[in-house]
Amino acid sequence: MNNNIRRASALITISLLAACGGGSTGSSSAATSGPRIVQPGAPGQTSRSYSADELEAVEGVSYVEADVRFMQGMIPHHAQALEMTALVHQHATTAAVQQMALRMEISQRDEIALMETWLREHGEPIQMPGMGGMGGMHMMPGMLTPEQMNTLENARGVDFDRYFLEFMIQHHEGAISMVADLFNTSGAAQESTVFKFAEDVDGDQLMEIERMQGILETLR
Repeated sequence: MNNNIRRASALITISLLAACGGGSTGSSSAATSGPRIVQPGAPGQTSRSYSADELEAVEGVSYVEADVRFMQGMIPHHAQALEMTALVHQHATTAAVQQMALRMEISQRDEIALMETWLREHGEPIQMPGMGGMGGMHMMPGMLTPEQMNTLENARGVDFDRYFLEFMIQHHEGAISMVADLFNTSGAAQESTVFKFAEDVDGDQLMEIERMQGILETLR
């Protein structure tokens, strides 16, 4: 996964170099006034660094169909996670599970708003073609089946906490695989908002998986 993200970063840098005229030295004075992003050079070549002003050129990078599909697909994926966290308020008994669910609820609700805004601003439909109905909902990797959701809804006490953690780990792993697919698609994840969002999903959900696995161990 890290290799995929580095590859996407390199693609962004290539686009940036083109937009900035090959990284001329004319912006060197402005570059000293803030943090810089370092792009390692190829073997035998020196690294290069870029200022925040130079990085703004990335905003002009266009998006591709894979970016649209990723944003459209991640919306129902996040929506199901919110369905799962809503059950925590009713049935969870473990404070750590309740805290994890609250964090997910806040972050994923905000991310749904971000994705919907991005799609609208780019004139793209919010819903992916073929995603209508419950059948389409389960096209996304890691999403719970109706049977799994039913199991979670009917569980109580510590059993609910265990199912929630196990199912949410599955759910997060699916989201991470969606990010991997995005970064493995030629030309994808070069648009700055898509890249940053996908990178955040990957990092945040990997971290949350580790935390949930730790909590799960205490309940066994």
